Amino acid sequence: MKKRLYIFGAHSRAQTLAVYLKYLYAEITVEAFLYDNEEPNPAELGEVPVIRLEQVAADGLTLHTDYPVFLGTRGVYHETLVRKLRTLGFREIYPVTVELDLKLRNAYLKKYFAEVGREFVKIDDLPEAGGNEFSFAAVYVVKSAFDKPLQEVYEYAPYETVIQAGAALTPKRLAKGGLTDDTGENISEKNRQFCELTALYWIWKHAKEEIVGLSHYRRHFLLPQDWVRRMETNGIDVILPVPLYVAPSLEENYKSRHNPQDWEYMMQCLKERDEKTWKEAEDFFRGGLYSPCNMLIMRRNVLDELCAWLFPLLFQVAEHRGQREDPYQNRYPGFLSERLITFFVEKNREKYRMVYADKNFLP
Repeated sequence: MKKRLYIFGAHSRAQTLAVYLKYLYAEITVEAFLYDNEEPNPAELGEVPVIRLEQVAADGLTLHTDYPVFLGTRGVYHETLVRKLRTLGFREIYPVTVELDLKLRNAYLKKYFAEVGREFVKIDDLPEAGGNEFSFAAVYVVKSAFDKPLQEVYEYAPYETVIQAGAALTPKRLAKGGLTDDTGENISEKNRQFCELTALYWIWKHAKEEIVGLSHYRRHFLLPQDWVRRMETNGIDVILPVPLYVAPSLEENYKSRHNPQDWEYMMQCLKERDEKTWKEAEDFFRGGLYSPCNMLIMRRNVLDELCAWLFPLLFQVAEHRGQREDPYQNRYPGFLSERLITFFVEKNREKYRMVYADKNFLP
């Protein structure tokens, strides 16, 4: 018997959730996407209706309160939505927490990669190597003087080194004598547009470790204690976050959330630089999987190759497309780089061996 359910939300998170559930469980049917705000939404996603709760009665519709509801929204809304749905008679409500999303994502990827004849390998899947030698490895954790405080204290791992991003834009310092991205050759003043990439640029130009990584004060890689030894003994060159699926494709998802002209100009620049790479990028961006958040761990030679390719492209796009009044949309070089970094690794997957790692999110 088919299991019918609702998904609350109609944007990227909800659409991704629908893909995971339907791909993993053939018996599932998404009856409708629900929402309760003023944001514009399509009438349908695929052939599935998108219904505003306040319009149910006015449109003569009926909601089946015995159907499960999965909350495909940001976690900050879950508590309020649970209360609201319970007042409407729903009892089977499943907030999609970070943990549940991670579980569904990993299950989806394991099945998907197997079906396309690819390996889905995580650093945890590699044999234990023992030891925890970090003298030649570091994951730089990006923080800003303007970051909101975490709700709980985070204990940094021995291999994590904090770097203040955008230090050139403020006299505030996170710590006396702490590492900042405004020394030596740097692009710290571009931080409002390039986000954590100003730290990545500094790392590229100045870090001395043989294995280097980038993470965030709220997002850290979840790594086994002996992850460096596992990289060494298994010839691993790259660790990326477990990929995220976005609908309907990487290209269309970006265009629906940001200025499409930025994307078009980026692709134009790729074509002018190397038509073969442009064609490969077009094919890749028709897919829906990428590793988000500009998080990475790479051997020095891989990082050098990535940055030498990535930054000139982003500089060209930003110089041509300019600044935005909206602070969020002004960060488009950082949003583009998430897709580009994943594409770079995919393009070179025969050259460099890559595995994935889960990441956390700290409230």
